[in-house]
Amino acid sequence: MHDPNDLETLLGRRGALWLALSPLWLEREPREHEYARMLEVIETQGHTPQELEMIYRLEMAPVMSRRQMSVAGEWRAFDEDRLLLDLARHTRRLKGWRKGFWLLFSGLTTMMSRPRFDILIERLHTTAS
Repeated sequence: MHDPNDLETLLGRRGALWLALSPLWLEREPREHEYARMLEVIETQGHTPQELEMIYRLEMAPVMSRRQMSVAGEWRAFDEDRLLLDLARHTRRLKGWRKGFWLLFSGLTTMMSRPRFDILIERLHTTAS
């Protein structure tokens, strides 16, 4: 049996969702097809809005906000494998004080993408109705 935090297991469990949600951190607004993809992956995987909030705040925002603020613009040369590896490494370390730290500072790391995430959650509620 695999450890749930084993790299392969974690990527299998979260990889598609992380990639689908990554456009929330782009310099431009996500396109309609990107929101549709996000909703498709969320519905396929069966995440609740509360689970998504924690994935967004704790797993993704600390890594994605660093990429967003990078001067070099890592998005221009988007490397999907590198992004997934960075997200998996970060998530594997999310225990104890690190989890509390990122929860505490999630307001800062989500500041730029929060309006887009709120639109996604609103659309999720609309499709569920």
